[in-house]
Amino acid sequence: MHTSIPSVTLSELAEQHRLEYTGDGKTVINGVGTLAEAGPTQISFLSNPAYREQLKTTQAAVVIISKNDTGECPVNALIADDPYVAYAKIAAQFDSRRPVNPGIHESACIDADTRIGKDVSIGANAVIGPGCDIGDACSIGPGCVLMADVKLGKGCRLHANVTLSDGVSVGQRSIMHPGVVIGSDGFGLAFEQDHWVKIPQLGTVRIGNDCEIGANTTIDRGAIGDTIIEDDVRLDNQIQIGHNVRIGAHTAMAGMVGIAGSTQIGKFCMFAGSSGAVGHIKIADRTTVNFRSVITRSITQPGTTWSAAIPAQPLREWNRTVVHLRKLGKLARRVINLEKQTGKKPEND
Repeated sequence: MHTSIPSVTLSELAEQHRLEYTGDGKTVINGVGTLAEAGPTQISFLSNPAYREQLKTTQAAVVIISKNDTGECPVNALIADDPYVAYAKIAAQFDSRRPVNPGIHESACIDADTRIGKDVSIGANAVIGPGCDIGDACSIGPGCVLMADVKLGKGCRLHANVTLSDGVSVGQRSIMHPGVVIGSDGFGLAFEQDHWVKIPQLGTVRIGNDCEIGANTTIDRGAIGDTIIEDDVRLDNQIQIGHNVRIGAHTAMAGMVGIAGSTQIGKFCMFAGSSGAVGHIKIADRTTVNFRSVITRSITQPGTTWSAAIPAQPLREWNRTVVHLRKLGKLARRVINLEKQTGKKPEND
């Protein structure tokens, strides 16, 4: 870890982020911590009510908190409309990881037909193919592979062992974590009598500005046309995006989401962990998909929330639930017969 940790006083921090504070403005802060574990020189935050009890006993120097909760805070406080957002901005000041310095490692293999901008860092054993265009202030980590005609916008950061296949383009300031693979062939196959015939994947992948792609996530190149990830999309670890998918700007997906080919996802959508969507459908803006839920048809109404997973239960309760589920067909037929006998008109729910 980088040993130089910045220090700042509470009053300086409040001025920098245009926040009000209560307590001693001369309090020195040099790190971050949880409410339960933060020490007397660290800053923490409260945004989730589930942690309210920890606020009462916190040893943090400062807690970022909403105005309504200041009366319950036993230590110095920074007051924010959204404590979580404020924490996200402040925590970046206390990142102790070593900065990336410009320079090209002697073991990197770079084709002569590559354009490299100013202040670029290229790590050990990186391979950059012909026709690539690397923007200013980019960082390409050790073991990365950029195949032919890859384009990186200004300020992109590729951590170790990222692979970008032919023709992939990435906008400015996008981040890719270790093991990301962008532009591998999509799952395109045609079955001829007794064997599979591979369908050429002739498109590529276009990624916008300010995107972040988590470790070991894969995005397939388009079969015809391109797979498109719009600006400010955030993808967690171990996500699979199929060929010719389009993901709208500001959409976020948690770990292990799977999106099948040619699906179009709107802007500001959220997919919880292990959720997904089948192929060739459209999902409206601001759709939320809950944990382990799979969307199987197009969603046309913006702003709706979808859920399909059954939450975990103790085994005995789950066994009873399964028995009831198996009886639903018989129960439905009994209800229909009873409605017929009583002359009640069946309801079409």
